Amino acid sequence: MKIHFLGATRTTTGSMYRIEINGKNLLLECGLYQGHRQDMTDRNLRFPFDPHKIDALVLSHAHIDHCGNLPNLIKQGYSGSIHSTDATRDLCAIMLIDSAHIQEQDALFVSKMRAKKHLPPVEPLYHVVDAEKAVSLFVPHDYEKTFSPLPGVNVTFRDAGHVLGSAQVILDFEENGRKFRWLFSGDVGRGNDLLLCDPVPVENVDFLQIESTYGNRVHTDRTDAVATVAKVIGETIAQHGKIIIPAFSVGRTQQIVYVLHELTCAGKIPRLPIFVDSPLSTKASGIYENHPESLRPNLIANLCNGEHPFDMSNLTYIRDAVESKKLNDRKESMIIISASGMAEAGRIRHHLNNNIGDKKNLLFFIGYCAEGTLGAQLVAGKTPVNIFGEPHDVRARVVSMDTYSGHADKNELQHYVKQLTGDIKKIFCIHGEETSCLAHAETLRGLKPNAQVIVPEYLQAVEI
Repeated sequence: MKIHFLGATRTTTGSMYRIEINGKNLLLECGLYQGHRQDMTDRNLRFPFDPHKIDALVLSHAHIDHCGNLPNLIKQGYSGSIHSTDATRDLCAIMLIDSAHIQEQDALFVSKMRAKKHLPPVEPLYHVVDAEKAVSLFVPHDYEKTFSPLPGVNVTFRDAGHVLGSAQVILDFEENGRKFRWLFSGDVGRGNDLLLCDPVPVENVDFLQIESTYGNRVHTDRTDAVATVAKVIGETIAQHGKIIIPAFSVGRTQQIVYVLHELTCAGKIPRLPIFVDSPLSTKASGIYENHPESLRPNLIANLCNGEHPFDMSNLTYIRDAVESKKLNDRKESMIIISASGMAEAGRIRHHLNNNIGDKKNLLFFIGYCAEGTLGAQLVAGKTPVNIFGEPHDVRARVVSMDTYSGHADKNELQHYVKQLTGDIKKIFCIHGEETSCLAHAETLRGLKPNAQVIVPEYLQAVEI
């Protein structure tokens, strides 16, 4: 067996790993690489393998950095099955088409701006028709139900507690009479999540491929989170500003809506207008309601005043672009939640474009932003920043908090590994910026002294 590390190596985006086993090729993940604009386009357009030669594909969850380049893969020749959990399939069905639509619209917008400078138009990464073809190839599986995508490969999905339908991928391999278990952690949830169940430990692990997003950091204490959210929102309202929250349509949007509902219900923030400006978020919230198997027990029964957080009286879901633009004309304090969480695409860039220059406003980041993204630049305090190719001075207040992150931090990742059983021979630290991966590797060397801990580089191949 040989594994090729083709993405999320010493960075957090573009997850993709090709496994050669018994003369076949299994692809784990097919994520969109996000970062510096030109590098992003080149990486996403060109696969470091022939898509025709991939025999099966397994997907851990529906976030775009794990599934977002599937339409390109199909466009360039892959025609096999895409194996995932049922909830992941449902989320990808809306996310991939939405991603394609956003890219088509962004390409059109940027092309119009380029035309004014007598520059040629740009093409979207892929089209809606490519996303629709990808969706048709999904084969859903329940948690804990083993299936065999290739000879000598048995796969079991186990709850990862990261996002609705997210899975740890347990791969039981048999090659030339040798049997061994490979665990791909996917993205590991923190546990004690507001909406989701805790990650479920895995037994008898021989090889571990583990995320390292926060391998060198400890999240802010959750006990302070509610007070922090209420404080920064209250301060913005006091000066009649707007609160702009970049949030991933799946996971973070539902989580922050839940938090705002609980704060409003408790009287800690006023019942001001809240707009979720994302057609995708509207659909995703419905999918959350349709998959109680991935939500923590008794969630609905324990809601504040019995009011459902995804359907509050002061909450409006905006689908139409015309209605989205009307938000620019409203002067009162409001909360606008819009995708993407890294501010790299979609309507959030228009809201930033219109609100970033007003010091009364708050840009409130509640999730991870990869290096090089617009979100990361804003969190780092950069000014000016480029939006749609034009420089903008940042006068709005920028606040970032990781308390509501869906990723386990350094201590929680250690707890996750301690719960695993088996004689782990090799550990591969992936899905983290280089400093985080290296720090996580050092931690794991102390935790598992008999295991060889490797931090793969982009395009590195390792024979097992």
